[in-house]
Amino acid sequence: MIKLIKIIYFIFVSLYFLFFQAVNAQEKIKIGLLVPMTGNNKQIGESIIKAVSLAIKDINNNSIEIYPKDTASKANQTLKSAFELSEMGIKIVIGPVFHESLSYLDEMKSLTFLSLTNKTLDLPKNVISAGINSTSQFNTIKKFLEINNIQKTVFLTPIRDYEFEIKEGMKYSKIKIYKDYEYNTEPTKLTKQIEEITNYKIRKQNLKNEIIRIKNSNEVNKEKKIKRLEKRYTLGGLNFDAIMISDFDESLKSVFTSLLYTDVLPKNKYFITLNQWFDESLINETEIQPLYYPSINKENFENYKIKYYNAFNEDPTHLSLLSYDLVGLVYYLSLNSDVNNLNKIFKKKNSFKGKIGIFDIKNNKINHRLNFYKIEDKKLIEIF
Repeated sequence: MIKLIKIIYFIFVSLYFLFFQAVNAQEKIKIGLLVPMTGNNKQIGESIIKAVSLAIKDINNNSIEIYPKDTASKANQTLKSAFELSEMGIKIVIGPVFHESLSYLDEMKSLTFLSLTNKTLDLPKNVISAGINSTSQFNTIKKFLEINNIQKTVFLTPIRDYEFEIKEGMKYSKIKIYKDYEYNTEPTKLTKQIEEITNYKIRKQNLKNEIIRIKNSNEVNKEKKIKRLEKRYTLGGLNFDAIMISDFDESLKSVFTSLLYTDVLPKNKYFITLNQWFDESLINETEIQPLYYPSINKENFENYKIKYYNAFNEDPTHLSLLSYDLVGLVYYLSLNSDVNNLNKIFKKKNSFKGKIGIFDIKNNKINHRLNFYKIEDKKLIEIF
């Protein structure tokens, strides 16, 4: 009789254990999504929602549930929507998109936010920046400088709202800095600063002095020498090997224009900049080539764009690719951890391979291992 009771008890415990496993296997992975669904950035939000739906389809697991909420790109609306997600028992949230929406989220201590911003300063403790931050970019640039034994790099940083983010990235990457300058983006002030940085007036005067010297000399073939010099704009070397410009779009092109004006040419000095998201307009700017910059994996990005276009008959935003990968990241981490305690996972060292590339996670920070590219002769070339 005692043996029979033991057998029944064993069967009961086994069945209970199997039932508990089955329940856990069906446990839903609830992910909140904070994006602008109204307002000026509505289209960005719509693109992100579509990318998330695409990611769920590709993962092909019915246990994932997404709950979108509107931020309207406003901090107070973001807090309201985050509170609603918390009331639903959600613990992990993709979003918000913009740094300005993060202001009050430290009040939502039960939630962990994977924001799409690339800014890392002044973040609430429960917010993790998942964007392509400056540290990730400078880590990649540092690798390029070391491979090519580039010893003297001048860093140019615009006086903008992201200036301190740039400085933070330079600090944490421990990149070797020869000289560091901040510049005013107003065109006339910019040109004057570039002239000073490159010693343009001195080099121009050197040329005039040399032409006068040869004219007054008895040198052989002095006429030919003078003609060669008259084709030049300046004379005298520059005491740096590369120039790194932390700028974008037309402002970046203005800096290049000023450098070319002061006779600093990319065939003589490395021209390097930050992630340009494969800006097509730079391809045709042959006078500033070769041009170097870090970025996500181009092939993966193109494949994603095709997949997205086939699904929705429109082109995706860059931020939608980030959100696509973040769904995969949360799912990957939840396979080996309690979905309700994923916030603890982000404090440990982990790596995840997505469409963008490899995410390195540690101490509530996400850095990206980026590729490095060169634009030359109207072609984009992957260096590593």
